[in-house]
Amino acid sequence: MNFSCSKYVIPLLLVLFIGSCENEHKSEQEQEALEKIAVLEELMVTAQSKSLDVTREETLLWFSKEFIKFANWDEANKEVVEKLFGYDNHFAKDKVRLAKELPDLERRKVSEMLDKGIDNLKKVIAGTIKRRPVNKIEWGNIEVADGELRSNGKPVFLFDYFSKTVGAKLTDARVYNDHLGAIFHGGQRLYEVNMDRAVNPFILNEDRTFNEKIELITEIPDTNVGFLILWNMGMPQWIHDKEPEVAKGRSLFTGFDIDNPLMRDVWSDVMKKTGELTRGKKVTQLGYILSNEPHWFSEKDHWTQDFKEMNSISSYTLQKFRNWLSNKYNSKIGELNENWHSSYTNFDSVEIEIPMDKSLRGQPIWYDWCRYNMDRSIEWFTYLQAQLHATNPEADTHIKIMPKMFRDDYRSHGIDLEALTDVTSMIGNDSKTMGGRNLRAKEPEKWEERYAYWWDELSLPYDFLESVAPDKININSETHFLSASAWKDLNTSPDYVRNVFWLATLQGMDAGISWFWARDPDGSPEDRLEGDLNFFDPALAGSYAGSANMQPQMVNEVAQVYMDMNSFSEEIMALRKQKRPLRIFHSETSAINKKHYMTEQFELYESLFFEGFPIGYATEKIIKKQEHSNWDVVVVYKTDHVTDSEFETLQAYLDKGGTIILDSNSSLTKNEYGALRNKTLTKGKGGLIVMDNDNLEALKAKAMDLVYDNLHEVVLTENNGTEHKGCTWRVVENEDGNHIVNILNIGKNLAKLKVSFKDGKKASCTDMLTGRDIGDEFNLKSNGVLLLEVKK
Repeated sequence: MNFSCSKYVIPLLLVLFIGSCENEHKSEQEQEALEKIAVLEELMVTAQSKSLDVTREETLLWFSKEFIKFANWDEANKEVVEKLFGYDNHFAKDKVRLAKELPDLERRKVSEMLDKGIDNLKKVIAGTIKRRPVNKIEWGNIEVADGELRSNGKPVFLFDYFSKTVGAKLTDARVYNDHLGAIFHGGQRLYEVNMDRAVNPFILNEDRTFNEKIELITEIPDTNVGFLILWNMGMPQWIHDKEPEVAKGRSLFTGFDIDNPLMRDVWSDVMKKTGELTRGKKVTQLGYILSNEPHWFSEKDHWTQDFKEMNSISSYTLQKFRNWLSNKYNSKIGELNENWHSSYTNFDSVEIEIPMDKSLRGQPIWYDWCRYNMDRSIEWFTYLQAQLHATNPEADTHIKIMPKMFRDDYRSHGIDLEALTDVTSMIGNDSKTMGGRNLRAKEPEKWEERYAYWWDELSLPYDFLESVAPDKININSETHFLSASAWKDLNTSPDYVRNVFWLATLQGMDAGISWFWARDPDGSPEDRLEGDLNFFDPALAGSYAGSANMQPQMVNEVAQVYMDMNSFSEEIMALRKQKRPLRIFHSETSAINKKHYMTEQFELYESLFFEGFPIGYATEKIIKKQEHSNWDVVVVYKTDHVTDSEFETLQAYLDKGGTIILDSNSSLTKNEYGALRNKTLTKGKGGLIVMDNDNLEALKAKAMDLVYDNLHEVVLTENNGTEHKGCTWRVVENEDGNHIVNILNIGKNLAKLKVSFKDGKKASCTDMLTGRDIGDEFNLKSNGVLLLEVKK
């Protein structure tokens, strides 16, 4: 060696040595995982020799091997991974470190879930754990009937991943299988300009003939259960050329004016042709999704304004609004002028500024526009469905409505959740939860004081939806339980995953299609996520970072909890189909007028959520349409504004013998325009209880007194170190006269629980998931799940 070169050679040797040590460390991690795989495979052979079901272990093996492969790809392509982290605002600042650490993190998570799987299988072989065999889903033989999905003659809950591996064939078993789900669908290229594989106007030529793009719908194999989605973003240029107003009044994911006559004609042709070509196909068993996240926020300074949502309205929308007003006011322009403090000579001269100033909330002009905005969207979806039914009358439909449209206090968005659920034959939604603090929050959030995760945007709307349509199948076509733009965690707990999917299923979800899966089988991100990302929806570019695609423990647990739930599907269905004895009265009239109506309503809902029975809702329509024997009492809480029709419906309910608790003399005192009502409720043949004030605890106590004797016999006592309960639970009697009790601890602390009976008799509890007797006192960890059989 030439001494003059030593200053270069020695550092080079150090770099090679350090690199060799790093590779050796990583290969040791991989080798550790591979050794555990070998142990598990050997145990599986032993279990099978004893005729024990190892379906759960087959899935664990599959995910373990896949993520070892993925970790190696991520390690070899750090620059790509770093770039993907960089698209997410939360991770961008640490993208270099995260890209470097990700392969080891994935391998470590694989090892952890293998440790758990090996331990469980050893106990199964030893007989200390007894578990039901998995009711495997027959993806090609799903029955849709009587308000449930069935496989092998039993209720079944389906899972998959939305927008899965764009570009992969639906028949690719490496992507569509028992581990990731195998629901076929149109709309694989959901964010591309031409919207291949989605039902959209691009299949239609200007002369109203159909082009070759129609094959992207008809080529879907007729082998697996699935859904079709209408994509409303883009339009062919010929539509823009013919109709200059077509994009006026657009929204984020509806890129055209729904009142435009040309667009209605175009969609009529598209829907009729689609219905004709797909009638009776398995890909429509889970319905036609009529829209992706529709909303038309019409108020100034809302975040949607930056995406050109309702920046103005078309002449068609304005004229329809004028007609609506004329009908609402019985052609009496003087009454409108009195309400609006205006001086219009006739309804055809009425003008309105959209977006509206938020200071107008609570005034008649605000109510009229918000109610009209809801009515026009109801009319649009009713029309769209009618065009489909013209050629496919038995087609099931639903709308991917964001439950936050109901849960949040905003009401300028044009979404009447109850009415739109009535329109369609299935319940549609894309509910979300967050396993941690909102990434945009600047301080701790209120829910963190009590709970393991933010759950109310899931639970409250689901209980409302199940009250509105108890016999309809619930399709969550984009679950945001695993990640969302506002929350993601690279160390997501499998316990959280299990708890939240169990909670959603217990509350009505029949199929949960999670956001999202974007790994090609070799480990690389799908084509759509390669190169420079510049999507209309900026959230998509950052979605890969921190998602299911980087978390083996997460996706494995999704499959595992569905296997467990499907093994006990009949018990879960019995738990969720029981009577909802206590109903909270909901009025969209108050929701439109009051700034915090839904926040106030949640206070009552939350206080009742942990009392051992499902919460229900009552509305004017529910009271008119459903049997009053479905509930025992209706509670009215902080509902000042109701229409005369809503008020008379409540009075008629009392006249027929119903029971109402009114929180105070302030509720029901105003009409939709804020005018004082000169009537008050009278008890008729029923029971009317008016509380002295709006004290929530007193109101809850009175409501519980009224339903207590009609509830089940089981009593659950909880001590979690706080004044607030964290375990939500339900009870149903089984065929043997014993009780099935489901307990989910969504509280942030471990819960010390005791099960007993109202008559004081001692309880004996068996954990149905393990077959173990656990007595009548036991602990349940935060995010824990228990399904018990309870005997006296």
